[in-house]
Amino acid sequence: MFRLPISLLSVALLLGGCSLIPDYQRPTSPSATQYPQGPAYPAASQVSSADQDWRRLFNDPALQQLIESALVNNRDLRVAALNVEAFQAQYRIQRADLFPAVSATASELRRRMPVANSKAVITSTYGVNLGVSAYELDFFGRVRSLSQQALLSWLATEEARRSAQLSLVANVANAYLTWRADQELLALAHETLTADEQSLRLTTRNREAGKSSALEQIQAQTSVDSTRASLARYQRQVAQDLNSLTLLVGAPVPDTLPARPLSSDLLAQLPAGLPSDLLQRRPDIVQAEYQLRAANANIGAARAAFFPSVSLTANAGTSSSDLSGLFKGGSGAWLFQPQINLPVFNAGSLRASLDYSKLQKDINVAQYEKSIQTSFQEVADGLAARQTYQQQLQAQRDLVQATQDYYNMAQHRYQSGVDSSLVFLDAQRSLFSSQQGLITDRLAQLVAEVNLYTALGGGWSTFEPITQ
Repeated sequence: MFRLPISLLSVALLLGGCSLIPDYQRPTSPSATQYPQGPAYPAASQVSSADQDWRRLFNDPALQQLIESALVNNRDLRVAALNVEAFQAQYRIQRADLFPAVSATASELRRRMPVANSKAVITSTYGVNLGVSAYELDFFGRVRSLSQQALLSWLATEEARRSAQLSLVANVANAYLTWRADQELLALAHETLTADEQSLRLTTRNREAGKSSALEQIQAQTSVDSTRASLARYQRQVAQDLNSLTLLVGAPVPDTLPARPLSSDLLAQLPAGLPSDLLQRRPDIVQAEYQLRAANANIGAARAAFFPSVSLTANAGTSSSDLSGLFKGGSGAWLFQPQINLPVFNAGSLRASLDYSKLQKDINVAQYEKSIQTSFQEVADGLAARQTYQQQLQAQRDLVQATQDYYNMAQHRYQSGVDSSLVFLDAQRSLFSSQQGLITDRLAQLVAEVNLYTALGGGWSTFEPITQ
C-alpha cells in the first residue's frame, strides 16, 4: 500500500535536477585592457599571484602588534564575521526545505460525553504517528533555486568580511603612520619654538642695546607666536590620532609602544609588476559577482512560481482506545494527501515578481561593473603615486638640505653682524617649513603604498579564485 508514495518520491528526486535558473555569463569588464601609461606611471608588467600579505608588507613591529590586536578586537570586523555566520544559518534553513521534515507524534485524548438519563461516559484514545507534512516536491527547481541563492549570498558575505578585514589592516596602518608623522611634527615644533624663543631673546637684547630695530623684534615675536600655534595644533592632532587608532584597534594602545621614524624602512617594497588575476583577488569584486550570481539564481525561483507546485502530506501510525492495544493487529492507520497548486489568476503578481528579479540582476550587473571600474581607478592612482612620490621626496630632501645650508649661513652672518636678524628669521622659517613638508610628503608616500596594497587585493596567497 506504500507503492504510490514511494513512486511519487522517486519521480520528485528525478525531476529535482530541473532548474529554470538562466545560464550565468560573467559580464565583460567595462575598464580598459591595460592601465594608464605615461611619465607619471612606472613600466608595469604582468606577474602571477605573489605570496604577499600584510605581515610581510609592514616591517615595524609596533604596527604589526597593533594590526594583530585590531583583527581580534575591532567591533566592525566582529560584526562582519557574525554576519557571515548569520547568512550561513539562513542558507542551512533554506537548504533544509529540499528534504522532507519527518516528525513523530504521540497523543492521548480523554473525553467526557454526557448520556441521557445515565451517567456520563469517559472515553480515551491513544495514538502514535510518523509522517511528513506539506513537503513540496521540487519539480521545477523553485526550492533548489532559493537554496542556491542563499548559498551565493552567504559566500558574498564571506567576501564582505574579507574586504572589511583588508580595509581594517589598511586603516590601522594609515592611522598609525599619521600618528607617528604628527608626533614628529610635534617634536619639530618644539625644537623650532626653542630656537625662535632664543632668537627673540637675542633680538630683544640687541633692541635694548640699540643694535636692532623694533621691526626686527616684532618679526621675532611673530615667529614665536606662529610656532606656538603650530605646537598647539600638533598636540591636538597627536591626541586625536591616538583616539582614532584606539578605536580601530579596539583596545588601548600601549604607552611603551616602540617608535620608529618615518624615514626608516617601515614598509617593504610591493612587487613592481601587476598581478594578472586582479579581478579574482579583490574581495569587493568577488563579492559583487557572488551577489550577481545570487540574483541570477533568484530569477529561476521566480520563473518556477509560474508552474504548478506539488506538496505532499503523508503519515502512518496506530490508534487505540486502550494504551495496551496500540500495536495490536488492526490498529494501524495511514494518510496520503498530495496537493497540487496551480496559479490561475493573481493580478500580475507573478509577472511582477519575475520582472523585479530581472531588474535586481541588472542592478547587480551595474554594481559588479562599478566595482571593476573602481578597482581600475584605485590601482591606476596607486601606480601614479608610487612613481611621482619617489621624485617628490628626493626633491623635498634636496630642499631641506638647501634650506639647512641657508639657515647655517644666515645664522653665522647674523651673529657676525654682517646681516640683520630679518634674514636669519626668514631662513629659520624656511627651514621649519621645508622640514614640515618632508615629513608630510613621507607620510603621503607611505599612505599611498598602503592604498596600493589595498587596491591590489591585499594578502592573496591563501585565496582560491571563484569557480564558474
